[in-house]
Amino acid sequence: QVQLVESGGGLVQAGGSLRLSCAASGTIAKINAMGWYRQAPGKQRELVAIISSGGSSNYLHSVKGRFTISRDDAKNTVYLQMNSLKPEDTAVYYCNANCDIGVRGFPSRDYWGQGTQVTVSS
Repeated sequence: QVQLVESGGGLVQAGGSLRLSCAASGTIAKINAMGWYRQAPGKQRELVAIISSGGSSNYLHSVKGRFTISRDDAKNTVYLQMNSLKPEDTAVYYCNANCDIGVRGFPSRDYWGQGTQVTVSS
């Protein structure tokens, strides 16, 4: 099995910064795309940023230029650097990773972290 553990959430004032981390562990042969999603109260979960195994990335329009996603494959870790935070960024942030466990008959699948709360005060 694969486990994803997030860290780095918290309370910050508008304009501040936070860095989220998500470490994957377990039986992992390869990690494909990794990403960050968020879900605010009463809203659907949305994709914030995603990074491929090759390093290419895409972002939610509202966070472009403020957030940066990166990954360290040696540590099986994905990061989300969040700058110039706004109150509307307040949400629970979830890490996602598409992992191959290297067992024949078990295709790669998505795994999720438990979520970390980010609260931006005005």
